[in-house]
Amino acid sequence: MSGLIKSSLARKYVMALSGLFLVIFLILHVTINLASVFSPDFFNEASHFMGYNPLVQFIMQPILIVGVIVHFVMGFVLEIQNKKARSISYVKYKGSANAPWVSRNMIYSGLVILAFLALHFYDFWVHEITYKYVEASPENPTRYYFETVEKFAPFWRTILYVVSFGLLGLHLWHGFASSLQSMGANNKYTVGFKKFAKIFAVVVPLAFAFIALYHHFNPIIH
Repeated sequence: MSGLIKSSLARKYVMALSGLFLVIFLILHVTINLASVFSPDFFNEASHFMGYNPLVQFIMQPILIVGVIVHFVMGFVLEIQNKKARSISYVKYKGSANAPWVSRNMIYSGLVILAFLALHFYDFWVHEITYKYVEASPENPTRYYFETVEKFAPFWRTILYVVSFGLLGLHLWHGFASSLQSMGANNKYTVGFKKFAKIFAVVVPLAFAFIALYHHFNPIIH
């Protein structure tokens, strides 16, 4: 029994750590993407640096991909583990009286976010790999802004992104705020961290949604 408990705690620890790592990525990602609204030139420069810097491409990018995989795999494993642990069902299920809606549906919001990430990788990462390594196209430091705006031209893609960012906010609302608790940390900074996490869960997805909507309604005039 103690071995199972330790195994469960280890999975939660890995889940929380990988989630915190992905939060750092979100901060960097939203910062660069916001530049596409306020400073297209800086956005092009930052994107070109990220796209051709060996440290980013061959070290940070693989680590990011591994982090995403680990986070979602751990999420699915913990969900299956929790279902097996409920050997005795509630006599009467009381919904939010047992747990908040967001907490009870983390696996579903996670699945939608995973599907969204697949689209996002297809839209940008696969395109980038094709441009640089398959087509062997020459470097063009000014192409990133135009490519980004064109991706949000279709209404369906823009709405899909906005909805996905909303679900990301719900996922962060519970997951980010409870990450320290999952690692067993409970001190005087916990309350402040949870407040910051709630603000983060609202502001960052809203910023991403704003970027998508802005570029959809402000297309490039050729």
